[in-house]
Amino acid sequence: MLTFSNVKKTYVLDTNVVLHDPLAVYKFEDNAVVLPIFVIEEVDQFKKELSELGQNARHLSRILDDLRNQNGRTLDQGVPLESTGGELRVAVPPQMPKRAQGPGEMDRFILQMALDLRDQQPDRPLVFVTMDTNLRIRADALGLKAETYEGGRVSIDELYSGVVTADVDRATVDQLAKREPIDASLLGVELFPHAGLVLRERDQHRHTALGRFDAKEGTIVPLRVGREGVWRVRPRNLEQYFALDMLLSPDIHLLTLVGKAGTGKTLLAIAAGLQSVVQDGAYGRMLVSRPIFPMGRDVGYLPGTVEEKLNPWMQPIFDNLEYIFTSGRGRMSEHRSYEDLLSSGVIQIEPLTYIRGRSLPNQFLVVDEAQNLTPHQVKTVITRCGAETKIVLTGDPYQIDNPYVDSASNGLTVVAQRFQGESIGAHVTLSKGERSELAERATQLL
Repeated sequence: MLTFSNVKKTYVLDTNVVLHDPLAVYKFEDNAVVLPIFVIEEVDQFKKELSELGQNARHLSRILDDLRNQNGRTLDQGVPLESTGGELRVAVPPQMPKRAQGPGEMDRFILQMALDLRDQQPDRPLVFVTMDTNLRIRADALGLKAETYEGGRVSIDELYSGVVTADVDRATVDQLAKREPIDASLLGVELFPHAGLVLRERDQHRHTALGRFDAKEGTIVPLRVGREGVWRVRPRNLEQYFALDMLLSPDIHLLTLVGKAGTGKTLLAIAAGLQSVVQDGAYGRMLVSRPIFPMGRDVGYLPGTVEEKLNPWMQPIFDNLEYIFTSGRGRMSEHRSYEDLLSSGVIQIEPLTYIRGRSLPNQFLVVDEAQNLTPHQVKTVITRCGAETKIVLTGDPYQIDNPYVDSASNGLTVVAQRFQGESIGAHVTLSKGERSELAERATQLL
């Protein structure tokens, strides 16, 4: 039975919480944190893996080992967490149940222990914390208060869009339309670095001009991308204008492009990469990568050579390159096909599995499907970037295949939120589908 007397609440953590963030035990302030013994047993199954889950499992084990026997108390009695003022306990039931026989059995054991702990001390609020939606539903049905783990989560509905609309007088709109900078302080709105600006004529809203906030100069500058677009890819809406401008800006070293399928995220990034590398010579190479889910998974189970193994995973990237080079507007005279760029090494396409340990200087790096990465995995990729490298993260937070992250905890949205005030970072949310009328209607109706 819990003996804590100086805590306000008791938080019982599920296995997926500590596997997602082993430091979660320190993130509940001066409250009691309880890990059922079944959580320790489940974590033990991951400790030998070379994946991020394995790293987190080993990290948690080291944390618990360091906390053992502190102040003469053991984990089953409860040990103090000096950094928070709270306490941590590994709870063991009076009688251990028989070994779990099937999937979901350990979840039932953990849930039952949370119910038992609540009943032991009915006067102290108890919260069951899990990232498993169905388990929260089951807990609620049993009368147990359940919450998701909020550590490092970003509300996708509140995510900064990267575009701001401001109503100004006609003279200000005309000034920007003439490609003359505007003093940003005249707008009276708070702006993050590199924010896209839509200036509208006050009252009538008929006349507009597009610009981007230059935080260093404190001005709104005109976009560098016109209707002709880049590398045969023309912007079809305001968001794509801003995205292309940020993709080509040398002052932006990290750009996140978030949007549903068909909004042009990957196509714009690859087109801008071709322009920057091949046409402008701003970077030595364009590296396009995407996770072979889950990150770190071996592709050896697929038949054929390494190239043949990777083709099914990389095909969406090849599709975009094929579209750019065969879009009906003629071919670039110096490059007959994207295969020439691949064979010469100007373009490199590879899975994120091979990124760890590398240093990537002077490259235009595109990471597609970044919503399937955890914040730690995205950090691993970004820290590979060397001098003069630009990294572009694209993805749709509502299409996640990784069971250990969701729309609020994936690496893409976390990076977008954390870098919104950084002078080297920028973000655009693309909302309008441009793939085809059929694709857009399917997104809306199905």
